[in-house]
Amino acid sequence: MEVDCQPEEACTFDEDSIELGDVKDMRLEAEAVVNDVLFAVSEMHVSQNLGSASDVAYINVETREGNRYCLELTEAGLRVVGHVFDQVDEDLSTQYHETIYSLLDTLSPGYREAFGNALLQRLEMLKQTDNEGVALET
Repeated sequence: MEVDCQPEEACTFDEDSIELGDVKDMRLEAEAVVNDVLFAVSEMHVSQNLGSASDVAYINVETREGNRYCLELTEAGLRVVGHVFDQVDEDLSTQYHETIYSLLDTLSPGYREAFGNALLQRLEMLKQTDNEGVALET
């Protein structure tokens, strides 16, 4: 299991993700996270019921196995804060992950499989494109 940092530690995002002069809008970050991995989960959306702010956003995700989670996105990273959509369990203490890929990799074998299959498909497309280019040159 890959864990990027413990709850007490502060994870940081790449400088490329910084917007608005060192201040990130977590709602925008959350939308980007959803769009990035939606293909590999059953359902995923930014919570409309839990308050989002410039420093925190909540994402609901249902894995391919049918497990539901409420994720918190902050400067520290992503972590599971509930096992039901739109619910934060204050007693739940989970580890932060720097990326959505790392977090989903620990939660969902179906995510891992879908991600791997998508990667293989892209590699095949690149291979075909490369072969077509070589065929045109000869």
